[in-house]
Amino acid sequence: MKLVSYKLKEVPGTYRVGFLHNDKIIDVQEAYENYLLENGQKDLANIADRILPVDPMKFFLTGSILLKETNAAYEYMKEKEELGLKRESVHLGTPISNPSKVICVGKNYADHAAEMNSDVPEFPVLFAKFSNAIIGPEDDIEKSKETNKLDYEVELGVVIGKEASNVSRDDAYDYIAGYTIGNDISARDLQMRTQQWLQGKTLDRSTPIGPWVVTKEEVPDPSSLSIRSYVNDEERQSSHTSKLIFDIPFLMEYISSKITLVPGDIILTGTPDGVGLAMDPPQFLNDGDLVTLEIENVGRMENKVVEK
Repeated sequence: MKLVSYKLKEVPGTYRVGFLHNDKIIDVQEAYENYLLENGQKDLANIADRILPVDPMKFFLTGSILLKETNAAYEYMKEKEELGLKRESVHLGTPISNPSKVICVGKNYADHAAEMNSDVPEFPVLFAKFSNAIIGPEDDIEKSKETNKLDYEVELGVVIGKEASNVSRDDAYDYIAGYTIGNDISARDLQMRTQQWLQGKTLDRSTPIGPWVVTKEEVPDPSSLSIRSYVNDEERQSSHTSKLIFDIPFLMEYISSKITLVPGDIILTGTPDGVGLAMDPPQFLNDGDLVTLEIENVGRMENKVVEK
């Protein structure tokens, strides 16, 4: 399943959870209600709004426990070609607007570490982003006047599906709900001011997440995905998640041994080589630039850069 956060364009209202199927958006809660009615479960259908939250953040906070029911509704509704909203009629928001944690992994591709003149790390380099930075897949990346060196970084995002503390590598995937794409936008001049990167990593409205969450059964091997970025249609990054220094099971074990992860948390697993800072001469993002990210089996996301 591809789970989206959507609302109708030009219509006031809040975002709702939907499926993407054949370029149509189908409301998850309505799908679940129809599925229950079709299967003679009228009593449950009458309280579908209490079983499956309509709010995207509340939905992902329920974690993987309801994904079985959600998938059943999806399998039922995707045969109903006459239902759903046309893709062009809706605006997609970030699937998870206010996660309790966004944990990022730095220098997790050897070629990227090399282009940054850094040794391959012995342990994962962890830092955080906050919700103020997160925007949706159709929103503009805001370029703050505080920076002249705004950079792009395509990353595979892991969405947590249930509380994870001290999980083992062997059990890591049991705690994952799905995958998404993140653009770890970095203000390099601010990032490099001190040994702590935070001020360059979490500027307001700078970090697109999306365009949806792909549930894990559609990505059976996240360690075998092509990953690319483009700026104004020029390819900048092209790599493969098999080149991760610390793979997803290792990261799940390492992070959860120190920090309890909860449903809706996101881990951004690191970016490959090809960032703007490492080009000769460096190429940073400017007003009007279009940044496109692609990850195999996950999706494609485009965002325009605008001066704040």
